[in-house]
Amino acid sequence: MRANHILVQTLNEAVHLKVQLNEGADFADLARQHSKCPSGANGGDLGEFPPGAMVQPFEDATLATAVGKISQPVQTQFGYHLIQRTG
Repeated sequence: MRANHILVQTLNEAVHLKVQLNEGADFADLARQHSKCPSGANGGDLGEFPPGAMVQPFEDATLATAVGKISQPVQTQFGYHLIQRTG
């Protein structure tokens, strides 16, 4: 699998960013501006990862998201993620 993500602390933040993405905002730009994950500096790019490498809710959401699409907010112990599946 391959994905980008934006990690924020609250569901409200995630929903607000999802609205911006639905309106055409650039995922990488929003990741650089808002993500609390170090990957935000790279536009949220997590690169390729095998099954079992990510926490289960994140992996499940990645698998359920079509390539090129963005997930709904996903909660993990780290916060709320928006996941853009890229491969």
